[in-house]
Amino acid sequence: MFRKHVNHLVYGFVIAFLFISIAGCGKKETAQKEIDVYTIADPTGDWGFPSPYGHYPRGPGYIRMSFIFDTLVWKDDKGFVPALAESWKYLKTENAYLFKLRKGIRWHDGHKFSAHDVVFTFEYIKKHPYIWVDSRVVKKVEGDGDYSVKIYLSGLYAPFLNNVAGTMPILPKHIYRDIHEPEICQNKKAAIGTGPYMLSDYDREHGSYLYTAYKEYYQGTPKIKIIKIIRISNEMSANSLLQGRINATAIPAELVESLKNNGMKILSGSHDWVARMMINHNKKPLNNKSFRRAISCAINRQVIVDTCLRGHGLAASPGLMPSDNQWHNSMAEQHSYDPAKAEKILISIGYKRKGKYLIKNGYTPALELLLSGGGSSVAGAPGERVGEMIKKYLEKVGIKITLTSLESKTLDKRVGEWRFDLALSGHGGLGGDPATLNRVILDLGFGKGSTSARYMQNKNLISLLKKQLQEMDDNKRRVLIAGIQEAYANDAPCAPLYYPTWHWAHDGNLELYYTMGGISIGVPIPMNKMSFCK
Repeated sequence: MFRKHVNHLVYGFVIAFLFISIAGCGKKETAQKEIDVYTIADPTGDWGFPSPYGHYPRGPGYIRMSFIFDTLVWKDDKGFVPALAESWKYLKTENAYLFKLRKGIRWHDGHKFSAHDVVFTFEYIKKHPYIWVDSRVVKKVEGDGDYSVKIYLSGLYAPFLNNVAGTMPILPKHIYRDIHEPEICQNKKAAIGTGPYMLSDYDREHGSYLYTAYKEYYQGTPKIKIIKIIRISNEMSANSLLQGRINATAIPAELVESLKNNGMKILSGSHDWVARMMINHNKKPLNNKSFRRAISCAINRQVIVDTCLRGHGLAASPGLMPSDNQWHNSMAEQHSYDPAKAEKILISIGYKRKGKYLIKNGYTPALELLLSGGGSSVAGAPGERVGEMIKKYLEKVGIKITLTSLESKTLDKRVGEWRFDLALSGHGGLGGDPATLNRVILDLGFGKGSTSARYMQNKNLISLLKKQLQEMDDNKRRVLIAGIQEAYANDAPCAPLYYPTWHWAHDGNLELYYTMGGISIGVPIPMNKMSFCK
């Protein structure tokens, strides 16, 4: 097993580096000294072993893996760029994509990269599904020599470049052909890729990652020799940035002006991450869509934004897409805050007031609301304060709520196993291809998912979601996506709450940026590996 705990020498080096006092951190000469080592602070800590099957199935885990493994194509702040493939084209008559691969690429262990690795990868994910890629859209893959690959699709699939070619990490055949349980294989070989960085150390306990530049990288030796990702609390990260102990970090909105005035560069993202209340629509009374709609109408989203986010966010649309998203449908029902309407809906399905709470056939709805405690979640993620407000809103209309605080991964596990009533959670990807809607609404058969509503009860919604993936015309696709939002808002399989406004601060040593449509399927974090390369 690749080291879970960093050895004393390496860990000592990390700590020593962190606490070196840097005088004049805004001066040009400091930037030149710091450029060899780039340290990123992240309060969320561990996101799993950074191999394709070892990382946790959320955005930060994918990003940590992406420094090591490359895809056929990639994206920067403007759009698609070549990666392992130097060119590609869609063959309409064959419903296939032809990729011409770069020559001279080698894996980190010196083996030659070729089309055989690409063919192997797509065969491998048929046997070992990769949660970020739907392998069912690939019919077959054929190699033509060492540097040409043709991928035939099982049907029309509009987001192929983004969600398959630009997301699937290509595996080394000479290693993974002997790995039969990739999810539990976390040795050094499992982290050999073609990417710009090699994994030097990973410490699960401390949530730290240490990467070293791969000097033979096919796009040129990376300009940063060492990347460190370390856990530092939100409270300490801004001061650490000002003191030169770190180079980049996510920051709370209230610190933006202060850090900007102190010479830091600020990045503000679009609203691609949604905080939402997951609903177990498989159990009573939550399996009744009228009950779910009543819950949604009972929550004052704008007050939550104003109170918990201090106004730094947008109230969510029940159709899921934020109002500043190009695919947003403003005609979808908005579930405006209306406790009288919520109570009226509940009365219409047989509930009556009896004191503080509602009752129906001798039953008083009493629901458990799970939330993540500890203050280590992503910026703007719903925690105890949001939970208390939702409890107040739902009890106002007669629904008894019990709050249960859990560690975030335990919460995800319970949601994935359907062991919950209500749960506060969230996910990114809304800025990526609208295929994200399929991922976060349907059960796609990838196993236990904590970010998807896994809602299969509405045949019309399922049909619209399927059709939008197959529609190659953007205007026609837009009509389908508008219909998806309307159907989703009507059935309310979950209750979107808000979209936090995210900010990152950095010292300007690198040109960090938000990737067009998010990294891979839409990860809204400005840690694109191309920022670290020449």
